[in-house]
Amino acid sequence: MDTDSLNPELEALKLQALGCVKCDLSKSRTQVVFGEGYPYADILFIGEGPGYYEDVKGRPFVGRAGQLLDKILSACGFSRSENVYIANILKCRPPGNRDPLPGERELCMPYLMQQIELINPKIIILLGAVALKALIDPEAKITKVRGSWLEWKGRQVMPVYHPAALLRNQALKRDAWEDYKKVVYKYRELVDPDHHSAHV
Repeated sequence: MDTDSLNPELEALKLQALGCVKCDLSKSRTQVVFGEGYPYADILFIGEGPGYYEDVKGRPFVGRAGQLLDKILSACGFSRSENVYIANILKCRPPGNRDPLPGERELCMPYLMQQIELINPKIIILLGAVALKALIDPEAKITKVRGSWLEWKGRQVMPVYHPAALLRNQALKRDAWEDYKKVVYKYRELVDPDHHSAHV
């Protein structure tokens, strides 16, 4: 599902990213994972970086964590094609799925910043600690700020647990669902007061 062409500037940025050789991850990657979704989405989800399946398929969040994220989106009445765009801090998979190195993050962040500018979302959801630290505050703790609305460059931002964390620890799912309900309420407040979710 390549809808970036609907946003010519985003498509141009994608082509630029696909040929990126700024850091050593370009040598070990299978594919650049630029992002996916509606190119003028009101909600932007930001994760940390591609994993094994994402690297193989060139799409964000397609492994087990991605399948869980799709279920959550569906429960909220959202879909990748209509309401949301999904991107990552890093566009290439770090070997062994390790955390991004500071230098890698620094070189890759301009792509994400341009994505934010071109998509122009009203709401940003940070999936996990790496995204939170990279975008908001290197010292921030996901356990302390998850589920809270923050303001960042005129946008409403909420950090939530990464879907992979929910797979590792089922006990987090209840808190996570409370957070996503707040996202639906905020979407109704800022975007569409008639937005339908069968569960919220």
